[in-house]
Amino acid sequence: MRTRIKEILEQGADSINCSFSGWVRSVRASKEVCFIILNDGSSVDGIQVVADSALPCFNDICRVGTGAALAVEGTLVTSPASGQKWELAARSIEIIGSADASYPLQKKRHSFEYLRTISHLRPRTNTFGALFRLRSRLAQAVHRFFSENNFLYVHTPIITASDCEGAGELFRVSTLDAADPPALDGAVDFSQDFFGQKTGLTVSGQLEGELFALAFGDIYTFGPTFRAENSNTARHASEFWMIEPEMAFATLADDADLAEKFVRYLCRFALNECAEDMAFFDKHIETGLIERIARVANADFVRMEYSEAIERLQRSGTTFAYPVEWGLDLQTEHERYITEQIVGGPAFIINYPRDIKAFYMRQNEDGRTVAAMDLLVPKVGEIIGGSQREERLDRLERRMGEMGIAKEPLWWYLDSRRWGSCPHAGFGLGFERLVMYLSGMENIRDVIPFPRTPRHCEF
Repeated sequence: MRTRIKEILEQGADSINCSFSGWVRSVRASKEVCFIILNDGSSVDGIQVVADSALPCFNDICRVGTGAALAVEGTLVTSPASGQKWELAARSIEIIGSADASYPLQKKRHSFEYLRTISHLRPRTNTFGALFRLRSRLAQAVHRFFSENNFLYVHTPIITASDCEGAGELFRVSTLDAADPPALDGAVDFSQDFFGQKTGLTVSGQLEGELFALAFGDIYTFGPTFRAENSNTARHASEFWMIEPEMAFATLADDADLAEKFVRYLCRFALNECAEDMAFFDKHIETGLIERIARVANADFVRMEYSEAIERLQRSGTTFAYPVEWGLDLQTEHERYITEQIVGGPAFIINYPRDIKAFYMRQNEDGRTVAAMDLLVPKVGEIIGGSQREERLDRLERRMGEMGIAKEPLWWYLDSRRWGSCPHAGFGLGFERLVMYLSGMENIRDVIPFPRTPRHCEF
């Protein structure tokens, strides 16, 4: 098994023999010596390989192109150059895969816009190397957190006949002939489709997750979700990953407590266990990132009623682009003002007007609000949205009727309220939003390996 460069740099000692493989980041050659920076993706730092003219393959190595794959053997020695502790005095170098001058990553810096056009190569850059290492570690941290807190991991369906949010923004899944689908009474006859009904890609695993919470107590889902929303903002993608815990015998307060504990855990995990990559982001992406994340990790998470938030925004004297009125949803500019100017840290906004929230949220006794919450954090605004779920069958059916949501397709969901129903709550955290927040990246297209957005589905 090959040794990773990260391990060599961490455990290095003078005059030890080692071998590794990687890709060329840069080459500087003269008649007597050739300096190659090699990186294998295990860390931000590569390692400098020093090849002298005595090597049989010296002339070929001097002509090797940026991006080429090499296998190297040699001796690790203290580097006389500044900025690096170790370098490798090469005994042998094998060119595994060549790269010519057409390799697109010749310059040291490229714009993120350009790199999106070559998503198959951008992981080889320092920024995206750091980013996707962070993403990988955070995914592992999500599972670790819920495992340590005794949550059951549930794989909810990707193909579904239900629309959790009721927005109708599903990608359709069908085997019918798109050019000539079977018709019934002037409409497509989905009874002849593969599943015998209209189906699509899931927008959320919440509803199915609730069913498991009502059997196992505490569960979570973590998987891909899809929205056929024609949005081209920096915060929206058509395919993304969602983290969705659900807890039985839980209230809105319990839900907020879990969300706070979860966010603290992830912030501390990134700072402590991804320190090298976080330092890179702090230096090259967002100055002060580490300090910002540390403040959230150690902050008091304020809880504020929606009505109070509206009042304080109205009294602020600030002119917002969007109106601030009771009954309207908070926009990002409002959320950021609350968390950055009013609170000065993370804040839960709770008990939203029922008319702007989903049918499944528990109705409060005031008849005007539901037990919903959003967690707002500095810089981005909302990062988590959740609620206590409506466990009372009569209230749930009445609300579905008011919102024009058909009961028959959700008969199984209503059944969960007929037998052994109990108060339960949960939330959703978009994984890409989390990665953006912890890395300082500004565009969701840059924190997912191969972004899917309107009119873009390459690779």
